Amino acid sequence: MAQQQHDPAHLPVVVTSSWLAHNIDAVRVADVRFYLDGRSGRDAYLGGHLPGAVFADVDTDLAAPPTTEGGRHPLPAPEDFAAALSRLGIGDATPVVAYDDAGGSAAARLVWMLRVLGGSAALLDGGIQSWTGPLESGPVTPEPASRTPRPWPADRIVDTATVRSATPDASQLLLDARVYGRYTGAEPAPVDARPGHIPGARSAAWPDNLAEDGRFATPERLRERFAALGADAADTITAYCGSGVTACHDLLALEHAGFTGARLYPGSWSAWGADEELPVETGDGTPGTSAG
Repeated sequence: MAQQQHDPAHLPVVVTSSWLAHNIDAVRVADVRFYLDGRSGRDAYLGGHLPGAVFADVDTDLAAPPTTEGGRHPLPAPEDFAAALSRLGIGDATPVVAYDDAGGSAAARLVWMLRVLGGSAALLDGGIQSWTGPLESGPVTPEPASRTPRPWPADRIVDTATVRSATPDASQLLLDARVYGRYTGAEPAPVDARPGHIPGARSAAWPDNLAEDGRFATPERLRERFAALGADAADTITAYCGSGVTACHDLLALEHAGFTGARLYPGSWSAWGADEELPVETGDGTPGTSAG
């Protein structure tokens, strides 16, 4: 297979491990492993990571402290995100390739955050499992880089009030990136206040963005997937998940498929579900409990 040709300054949504092996000195590699089952992503990183990779912590580097209104992973203030990136050696013009060990479900958060701010960032397709080269252990502490705080673009972020005013409305497509059981409420998660989903949302489980080999599906296949959910006819597309992390996987998949301008609801279900006055649907779009 011919080697991918990508300019590090203008990376696509995903790059292969072969490309990264040939260009690893031209990018900053970030390990974004994150678990909901009590395991430590940092410990996994310290035990073995790609050469030169820094560890980006979803809870502290890629999110502000949790709040009732903002959910478990609010977007950090621009100044705080810039400071975290500076510490990780990611400057204003530093290209970034991020990975995890779960199909990009956590690393997508960093990649989307950087891309929505105009940066060059990509997922390592297939994650750490695709890397055939040697691993390193222990921490990597780069020289701090100069990073300018940049505001989150208002047209790419929505809050709870905006989501509530738009549902249900087919022209304003709302995609739920959680696995199907959490969408329907059949598999309630301990981290969720209530089971179910936002009324009018379509199930767009993030694992379905991947092919059987764990790598991203082709742009053509992804376009078919999102078109079937109504993306072609929608005026706006908004993605949410449990707390605004795996929703970024859907947002990157949408971009990979050629859909532009899709938005993130950072509070996601952790904000919506915690408000007992907001309506909820369970099942496959069948009205469930509702109030307010």
